[in-house]
Amino acid sequence: MNRKTAAMLLVAIFCSSMLQAQDSERNQGAMHYTGQEVIVSATRTLNTISDAGGSSVTVITAEEIRDSGQQSLEEVIRGVAGIDVVSTGGYGTNATVFMRGADSQNTLMLIDGIPANDPSSTNRTPNLSNLMVDDIERIEIVRGPVSVLYGSNAMAGVINIITRKGTDTPEGYAGSEGGSYGTWKIYGGARGKQGRLRYSLNAARLKTEGFSVADDRNSRIPHAGNTDEEDGYINTSLSANISYLFSKQVELEAVVRYADASVDLDDYLWAGYAGDREDADPTGRKDNHTDTGQLTGRFALNVDTSPLKSTFYYHFYDQKRDLYDNERSKTNVFSGSLDEVGWQGDLALNGEHTLTAGLNYLSERADNEGFGSWPSRLDVRTDMYSAFVQEQMRYRGLKLVAALRYDDHETFGGKTTWRIAPSCMVGATTFKASYGTGFRAPSLYELYSSYGNRELDPETSSGWDAGIEHRFTDRFRAGATYFSTRYEDRIDFDMARFIYMQTEGKTDSRGIESFVEWTPAEPFFVAASYTWTDASDPEGNPLARRPGHKAAVSGTWKVNGDARISTALQWVGERQETAFASDAIGNPVGKLDSYVLVNLSGSYRLTEQVELYGRIDNLFDEFYEEAWSYATPGRSAYAGVKLTF
Repeated sequence: MNRKTAAMLLVAIFCSSMLQAQDSERNQGAMHYTGQEVIVSATRTLNTISDAGGSSVTVITAEEIRDSGQQSLEEVIRGVAGIDVVSTGGYGTNATVFMRGADSQNTLMLIDGIPANDPSSTNRTPNLSNLMVDDIERIEIVRGPVSVLYGSNAMAGVINIITRKGTDTPEGYAGSEGGSYGTWKIYGGARGKQGRLRYSLNAARLKTEGFSVADDRNSRIPHAGNTDEEDGYINTSLSANISYLFSKQVELEAVVRYADASVDLDDYLWAGYAGDREDADPTGRKDNHTDTGQLTGRFALNVDTSPLKSTFYYHFYDQKRDLYDNERSKTNVFSGSLDEVGWQGDLALNGEHTLTAGLNYLSERADNEGFGSWPSRLDVRTDMYSAFVQEQMRYRGLKLVAALRYDDHETFGGKTTWRIAPSCMVGATTFKASYGTGFRAPSLYELYSSYGNRELDPETSSGWDAGIEHRFTDRFRAGATYFSTRYEDRIDFDMARFIYMQTEGKTDSRGIESFVEWTPAEPFFVAASYTWTDASDPEGNPLARRPGHKAAVSGTWKVNGDARISTALQWVGERQETAFASDAIGNPVGKLDSYVLVNLSGSYRLTEQVELYGRIDNLFDEFYEEAWSYATPGRSAYAGVKLTF
């Protein structure tokens, strides 16, 4: 605790001694800093990044998503500092995220503020698999404990997906693309305003024949009957973002998003690697199969009685996954749902203080059923009531965000979390720090399934970070942040007892996140990041699938007003694999090799209404695996056309 407190005091003392020496005109800022996008996730209020105190925030804008050329959320966020994505195959397969070395279940995913961690999954983890990016306005990533704002599951951070809203001027778009692995996609949408009504409607359908989930390029696993077929994927996504302004003071908004997806999968065999079942059905089908339907929604009434602004909201989340074996027999149904009702009030005082308070009720339910040789049934729910208060203070270059939260969980009783995040700007340099506590209630599956343990306690954490960012010139800035988080009562699956158990001792994660942004000339922009992570269990063993070192470089060249070329390079260092991963003759895998990926993308506007675009992924056809024996795409190319009107 002394080191964390010292970091906070260092920022506060340094700022207080230096701010008085700053010229007021200089403080207002003649220079325009990049990275000052509007965000909501760091404070649950509309802010620029610089006004979010000491929070570590990354914003991926709609333009950056477009420049990447990628189609899914997991592909877009792979290069972000402090984020590691692990996929067990191609499109639609399970994709999990590790933030700052923490377990996947310690990251909370939001869609327009709606909690989207599936209550029916084993650990209530976020699954990025079926989230396409066509309707996304921006992606906000907040690293560090933010349970004080969002409750359980936000111990490592939050990923908030913000969808597109209506525009003043009506506009529409439609497009089609195709490419490697028998992939094609059609999409379209419209945005605009009609009187007091704003709307944004989007639709997309993607289909791919895919490649074998069991890696046909891995020579250390069996291949006869295991890697000779393609595992396809289909995704249909629909979304609507609608608001109606009754008056200058009252607005009603509704956001609904639906995804229907189907994916072929290979087994994970007890031998320690992926492969197909040998007993294929008479049609020759060897694939397991999963159908997923996901529906999220938000209804909110915004009332502005300045200086107080209130939001009354209702959120819902429903996801159903039907699992089939290679004989097309249903083996499992996982149904998870969430309902959240709440109020948030923001009180602005003298332009230097914003006081925020909130109340909410959240109910989760898991209705899971197993068939065949291992029939089972899980139908449980849990409730939680919460209240939080937050103060945002601004004085010249000094920003301070402090918050306190109380959660009353139906099973585990009262839990209190808190956070403080100061920052200050001294000339062209920003100093920032934060300290926060967090908790995660065990998932319904961890508690009540046939592998569950009703004696489990919530996981808890305490974490801090401290960093510095400096603007060297109008075209060049850089920064680095050191972080450290300790987790207690970590929940893990005990392979010997086949039950979820509490890990004795403390799990630690620490590291450094750094970045550089450079505009060498007006048409060029280059960004680079490096992350060092040291995440280990109580015995000092590295946690599986977290690279110790990771670096990314991206660049965009706007050739002229019509043409653009972008490139992205990512290097991922060695990672420890799980203890039960082995090759065909039973040898433990140990570590996964490092790898380098290079992607290219570009676009050319033929007319004001017609744009051609394309991309090449894995340009040098690098062989790599994010999880042992699970395939990843080789060199692949895609091209498309987009019409705007």
